[in-house]
Amino acid sequence: MRIWLVGTGTVGRWLLRTFAARAPELDRRYGFTPTLVGVANARDGFVHRADGLDPAALLRLLEGGGRLPDHPGVERFDDAGAGMRATEAELLLEVSCSPRPDGEPGAAHMRDALGRGISVATSNKWPVALHGLELRRLASEAEVGFRAESTVMSGTPLLSFLREGLAGARPLELRGILNATCNLIATRVAQGAGYEQALEEAQRAGLAEADPSADVQGWDSVAKLLILAALVFGHRLRPEDVERRGIGEVGAEELAAAASGKVLKPVERLVVGEQDARMVARTQPEGLDSADPLAAIPGPANALVCRCDPLGEVIVSGTGAGPQLAGQGVLSDAIALAGGRR
Repeated sequence: MRIWLVGTGTVGRWLLRTFAARAPELDRRYGFTPTLVGVANARDGFVHRADGLDPAALLRLLEGGGRLPDHPGVERFDDAGAGMRATEAELLLEVSCSPRPDGEPGAAHMRDALGRGISVATSNKWPVALHGLELRRLASEAEVGFRAESTVMSGTPLLSFLREGLAGARPLELRGILNATCNLIATRVAQGAGYEQALEEAQRAGLAEADPSADVQGWDSVAKLLILAALVFGHRLRPEDVERRGIGEVGAEELAAAASGKVLKPVERLVVGEQDARMVARTQPEGLDSADPLAAIPGPANALVCRCDPLGEVIVSGTGAGPQLAGQGVLSDAIALAGGRR
């Protein structure tokens, strides 16, 4: 399968490493034979080689201070869009950095690929959060695949479970712990640590960035709620439709009060109104009863409770952060999309 990889950060490099080390196994177990014909990043532009780029050589260049155009035998384009328009592939792996407020350039990359009948797998949250219904529609019109497993709970197979494993059931409410950083902070605060101490622990553990605002102000959770609304319920929500109180925006006294006699957790909720006419979306720290299934989820794990008809409550839990886990989600999606083409 001919593949474009857009983004060579931690997730992109994990994918390159996996393609280099596990190609025979992927072919033997899944019939998945990835051939990288194009790779792009913001610094180096887009490089293409029709007979395939060497993932191991690309890794050596990236990790040794080299540049993508140093790979032998490539043609270079100024950016990913130009390279994609001038070359051919069957699958786009979009793992670039495309933040709020517009999800660009990732959203444009995905639109271009789907518009040409090329399947897409992505770990890129904000393009899917802001444009998920549009991207799903474009994929349907082109009769190709669009998958975004890594955008919620990283490598834990949540979206595929909700959309495919529970196919035919009617989802009514989703309630979860979807941010590993905030769950670790809440766990440590409930154990008596101060907020700043808990945040520093999350940063040392590699969960929180040096600038943790996306996590502790609740924006990461907002993106995940928008994705779930679009891809599970078929609803388009905007960021302003989500009631947001990040754990970093709640005072220490209030956090302590919420934890008093309860289990403090950062909780995301999506509830469908009558006749699917209205959706309530919220993210905030909550004190949960000890019998609540989410109360037992330790930091930094993630979990989601889906209440659906006719099954009642179904729970999915797993590790929800880290580049190798996000890469695993993209790899799983790529294998599924390749299988669909066969």
